[in-house]
Amino acid sequence: MSMPWQTRLFAAVLGRLSSPQEAVDDDAMIRTRARRTRQLTMRGAQVIFGRPATDVDVRELEVELAGGFVSTVLVHTPRGSAGAPRPVVLNLHGGGWCQGEPRQSAWVASHVASRTGAVVVSPSYRLAPEHRYPAASDDAVAALEWLLAHASELGGDPARVAVMGDSAGGNLAAVCALHARDTGVELRGQVLIYPAVEIYERYPSEDANAHAPVLTSRSMRTFSRTYLGDAYGIEDWQASPIRAASHTGLCPALILTAGHDPLRDHGEKYREVLEAAGVKVQVVDYPEAIHGFISLPGVVPASKDALDEIVAFLGVVL
Repeated sequence: MSMPWQTRLFAAVLGRLSSPQEAVDDDAMIRTRARRTRQLTMRGAQVIFGRPATDVDVRELEVELAGGFVSTVLVHTPRGSAGAPRPVVLNLHGGGWCQGEPRQSAWVASHVASRTGAVVVSPSYRLAPEHRYPAASDDAVAALEWLLAHASELGGDPARVAVMGDSAGGNLAAVCALHARDTGVELRGQVLIYPAVEIYERYPSEDANAHAPVLTSRSMRTFSRTYLGDAYGIEDWQASPIRAASHTGLCPALILTAGHDPLRDHGEKYREVLEAAGVKVQVVDYPEAIHGFISLPGVVPASKDALDEIVAFLGVVL
């Protein structure tokens, strides 16, 4: 399906202003991160990245996770939340394990909080190339463990926790769900938004969308190699959740995919694996959408439909 005019215009402008990530070194990634930060704060940014919900309070915490990493954590709490403990959602941002920050998820995190009544917690995690695998995976798991231990202090209920993430964050959310199952923690659900669940396998959607906006096949492979570094070739599920020995007993999953995305088939493949293991799973594909659409509500209309799906799913499982 063709892209809406807003998305095509955005893709054209993006194509003129940037090029696929073909090589990564410290200086290049620092520049990339700084550029992303400027994009989020520049005048008119909300036209592209969306306006956060106005009935949600946001606190920024500095939290030392297991292992010593100090994570910047954004806590989105619906106003008037005094009273019974609320459900909690751990939200993990995307960026190829090499870039990104919690603020880029402000639109979806705040609106999920507003519409579900949940406290949405968005932590930062260590990024490659400075911190290679399994740093991001370890930090995501440590953030979940911290959240479970401190949910009540945030006004949340540690017995009603879900995980959510997009792209590399979807990978990390899937890792958290597997870790929770293995450690006896009963999560209520996992929301995986165009997740990268397999590091090495090349699925047909990657070839079909090799030069797609936002994420190309080449940049996708660069991010994977940068994240893994010397560990490239490892088959652990902490890198590729689809490679776990078993997916039995995982919490229910909602998987969202985009038609113009090299990662599209990752969601479909993970659905097959989860269904074979008896896990409740729903996949919703947005044929007209591009990778990263959940952070681009101003230029990808499907993002609002996706938000509706997320809210409906969490309303059931939480």
